[in-house]
Amino acid sequence: MHNQDTFTGPSFPLSNRMARAIWNLAWGLFFRSSPVWCHGWRRLMLRAFGARIGRGVHVYPAVRIWAPWNLEIGDESGIGNGVNLYAQDRIRIGRRVVISQGAHLCTGTHDYRVPGYPLRTHPIDVGDHAWVAAEVFIHPGVRIGTGTVIGARAVVTRDMPDWMICAGHPCAPLKPRPPLDDIRTHTHT
Repeated sequence: MHNQDTFTGPSFPLSNRMARAIWNLAWGLFFRSSPVWCHGWRRLMLRAFGARIGRGVHVYPAVRIWAPWNLEIGDESGIGNGVNLYAQDRIRIGRRVVISQGAHLCTGTHDYRVPGYPLRTHPIDVGDHAWVAAEVFIHPGVRIGTGTVIGARAVVTRDMPDWMICAGHPCAPLKPRPPLDDIRTHTHT
């Protein structure tokens, strides 16, 4: 439950803030300082903090994660340095997804129509085989379709359809992306 008035108190309960303090300490001491090639170590750390991480996932050391217990990453996905996974709510990243350097997936916002600007969170879902290019910003509650490419520096404010190349500010579908040959041979049912 979030606080309804951010002027009079914190948005999250003490237990959440304590867990994040412990995670931030572990992130600074053991995650951020780990060598680039230590993907297994970072997967282990994320799992220890409640993240659901698939096989062969590469999360680079300079990735910021607000609350790993709200994170799910599918098999063989890669999260580049400088990505900010602002997981105040659930972030689900499918399998074989690339989230490029500097992208920001933001699940939290504030309701400007209400005194005290209460926090509002909404999950983000990135479909299998998608690519979120460098420095993209994804708003709370957005779904990126399966196989979709989001062009560099796009600002995604609404859902993007499957198998499309999308870009812009605000982001919009531009043209179809042909399905990849290896998807037909590697898709799991």
